[in-house]
Amino acid sequence: MSDSFEVREGELADADEIVRLLALLGHAQPAADAKTRLAAFLDQGQHVLVAARVSSAPGSPLVGAVTLHITPVMHRAGPIGRLTAVIVDESVRGQGIGRALVAASEAYLFKRGCAMIEVTSNKKRTDAHAFYEGLGYTGTSFRFAKSNEGKK
Repeated sequence: MSDSFEVREGELADADEIVRLLALLGHAQPAADAKTRLAAFLDQGQHVLVAARVSSAPGSPLVGAVTLHITPVMHRAGPIGRLTAVIVDESVRGQGIGRALVAASEAYLFKRGCAMIEVTSNKKRTDAHAFYEGLGYTGTSFRFAKSNEGKK
């Protein structure tokens, strides 16, 4: 990458870019309520780390983001940290941004007492699975889901 990048805490000013990046994973959301949704997410104690070009001006496109969740559980000595969405803009993949986001996430979650870190990834994203395995993650379980989205 010709520009260097930094990983930092996401903030409300990043909401539109975070929504753009989430759409790259197939999670399109209405742009109109991006700030409201991000504010609610952050107010619940969740976190977003973003990767931005060092030379970029405020409001410039982000090159990546990761959403983090900490879940207290009874069956571990500490909570489980989860990377629930790891996104790198397609135009800059393969340049170390994903590795930097995961490393920053691990440091963040371990500092907060997490006993284990999990990454959620869609079953069809086999390239992402190989990436996570290359970082030392192993498949440990199945996750089953039942959606209530769109139901009133």
